[in-house]
Amino acid sequence: MICEWTTCVRKHGLASLVDDQTEILILGSLPSDESLSKGQYYAKPSNDFWKLLGAVLSEPLADASYATRIKILFAHKIGLWDLLHSSVRPGSMDGNISEIEFNDFSTLKHIAPNLKLICFNGQKAAEAEEQLNALGYKTQVLPSSSGANRRNQTERLRSWRKHLFAHVGVECEQSSGTQSETNTCREECS
Repeated sequence: MICEWTTCVRKHGLASLVDDQTEILILGSLPSDESLSKGQYYAKPSNDFWKLLGAVLSEPLADASYATRIKILFAHKIGLWDLLHSSVRPGSMDGNISEIEFNDFSTLKHIAPNLKLICFNGQKAAEAEEQLNALGYKTQVLPSSSGANRRNQTERLRSWRKHLFAHVGVECEQSSGTQSETNTCREECS
């Protein structure tokens, strides 16, 4: 990769948002430039993360403040972190990532002793799957919440619901307001 000095700066990820009650960790790749500048996970408005997770949890995450979002995640025993501690990446696209340094996932045994499931938000984050399986964690790859991954939004939401419902303790009937969506949810959960 040829870089101009202004575009190929090493970028460092955000601190993990986990505690000793965390049971599910959603692992991304590396926050977007906008997220890094705001110090917030999934701050880029075009990323559908908060909409998807809000639909799964039946919580108004997309419209909530960042502090409220994190409180709601913790109430559902969900944490956030990323695959990469740092990397060189011009812009915010995963395809431009190079010179990677992974986060130290062995720390999870101490900071999140109740962790049961690690969900990867997209294929790039899933590069850590083998490493995390070796540490004894159950893992699941979810379709990316990136705005660039909107080809089949219905299927993407269905996958997030299917793989997270059993772990977050949300009843399927609470997932939506319409009868057809509730029936779909029942089918996904059974």
